[in-house]
Amino acid sequence: MRINVLLILFFTLGFAAKAQNFQQIRDGVEYVQFTRQIKPTEWETGQTVVNALRLDLTKVRLDVVHAKDATIGVETTSSMAERHGAIAAINGGFFRSDKSIFNGSSIGLLQINGKILNEDYYRSICLGILNGKFKTQIGITNLYFSGFAKYGKNFKLEITGFNRQHREEDDLIIYTPEFNQSTLTDAANLEVIVSNEKIVEIRDGLGNSRIPKNGFVISAYGKARDELKRSRIGGKLKLASRFSPTRDNSKIKDILTGFPVVIGTRRDTRRLNVEDIVSGFPSLALDSKVEIIWEAKQEDQALVIKHHPRTAVAKLKDGKFLMVAVDGGSVASGGMSLPELAEMLLEMGAIDAMNLDGDDSTTMFLDGKVVNKPSGIEGERQVSDAILVTMRK
Repeated sequence: MRINVLLILFFTLGFAAKAQNFQQIRDGVEYVQFTRQIKPTEWETGQTVVNALRLDLTKVRLDVVHAKDATIGVETTSSMAERHGAIAAINGGFFRSDKSIFNGSSIGLLQINGKILNEDYYRSICLGILNGKFKTQIGITNLYFSGFAKYGKNFKLEITGFNRQHREEDDLIIYTPEFNQSTLTDAANLEVIVSNEKIVEIRDGLGNSRIPKNGFVISAYGKARDELKRSRIGGKLKLASRFSPTRDNSKIKDILTGFPVVIGTRRDTRRLNVEDIVSGFPSLALDSKVEIIWEAKQEDQALVIKHHPRTAVAKLKDGKFLMVAVDGGSVASGGMSLPELAEMLLEMGAIDAMNLDGDDSTTMFLDGKVVNKPSGIEGERQVSDAILVTMRK
């Protein structure tokens, strides 16, 4: 009898997610909230509350949006969802959070409507979204960014960043209209203003250049600054960029390799169109197996091993898309480690899965309200970006 009780307990704890019944909220939108058992700590009760959305991508579309429809600044997930008429939403990727003018900048790869807003400065796993007429396709993989500014036949400079503060001595940063009205830079740089791929102004040692609506500004420091001095007003300057997966994954190759990048007003139609990309860290699953790649640093160990509120997404075996918000930081819900999260997602049918920003950021919005319990003292936190769900017309 004791063995039977233990077996029942094992299946109850280990496969709780499978037993949960999703409730249909709209056609193609299913929701469930359930309690899952986790390994208890000194103060936790050994349980956590999970909110999950299961989406039929033939019935809904997915879109990534940034706070205030810009590249800097913050806004709550629910506010972004309501502004765009979304039925559901979760918070997105990691971001810079401080009191500077760059507060809210993504610290991973971010692309919206085919336009790069931020490059991948850190190691990131990416969700790519392609909204077709009848179906939305998604892919989860690591992506590597490379880009160049081309002037004339033999002049080519490597782009090191988009819409962010200069970090390196030889940075070459591109500022697009989505960033701000001006570059917000200091006077230690050289800036070239480009409109319709034509250089219209060169500003040396002035900083804070105005960004043209139909173009961009190249801001250079160090060696890049010296090289950019070769450009002349009236000359043509083009930007070229691409993304490559860091691993060979044939399942997502057709979606996430060589898609078009829109910078300014130009589009390369020779490549596939993936509209939106949002990044996170780390991966959770690949090909229906747990895959959590991280470096053994103290800050990463805390992120991976300890219990935290979590936000994650997954591609399911049946082609549907799963969005998950795990509550944490309280006796009632202790959060999860990433291995625990990955195992749960596999039980729920995940093929590929990735971790998004968590802790105070973890938020799930559904049908006009926040359905999880954000862990911040003040409630829902303002974040950088969000993944929205809207009904397909």
